[in-house]
Amino acid sequence: MTTKNPEPRLVVLDMAGTTVADGGLVEQAFSRAAERLGVEPGSADHEQKLQYVRDTMGESKITVFRALFGDEDLAQRANTAFEAAYGELVDGGRIAPIPGAREAIEELRAAGRTVVLTTGFARVTQDAILDALGWRDLVELTLCPADAGGRGRPYPDMVLAALLRTGAADDVREIAVAGDTAYDMRSGVRSGASVVAGVLTGAHDKDALRAAGATHVLGSVAELPLLLGEFGR
Repeated sequence: MTTKNPEPRLVVLDMAGTTVADGGLVEQAFSRAAERLGVEPGSADHEQKLQYVRDTMGESKITVFRALFGDEDLAQRANTAFEAAYGELVDGGRIAPIPGAREAIEELRAAGRTVVLTTGFARVTQDAILDALGWRDLVELTLCPADAGGRGRPYPDMVLAALLRTGAADDVREIAVAGDTAYDMRSGVRSGASVVAGVLTGAHDKDALRAAGATHVLGSVAELPLLLGEFGR
């Protein structure tokens, strides 16, 4: 006998690529940061590092820089330079909501669900994005890796921190996770969430999302309220 999963009460959403369109700012900010650390633009080293950044979209950025630069001091300097460069681009008006994202979040909340926004960026960058979009009061809670003990995706820590901090669900199966990368999917699967929805507005395609454990693949986060609404019927 198959046990039906309970209705999701806690919804954990990624930001860049899922609810926020940044137009490739991660790559641009990385290039600026790498140049500040002496990586020559257009060089083979630069291209190799940039490809690694592309391949690890969704992972905590400090973890990415540790893998790229090895030395902890260099990794921290790279991360600081990246966050500064990304913040400059955000302040320049280079981001916007994914079409329908704000409305989807409002619809989810109106249905009685608790929504949490998560990111692989540092808190200073997450706050800059929230301020630029006017989203400070849009959700109950926002989390970055440092808020969950320092481990970002693909670990489940931010999803589980959202559960612990909000108390919005009594069971991990009452969690829905949505994101645009394989790292988001792995994080959701490892947390025990019953809905792990990949969206096609960001870094990874349908095959990559499915391979990483997506239970559903949506065109965008705008489709999420309808999907979760099916659980209440």
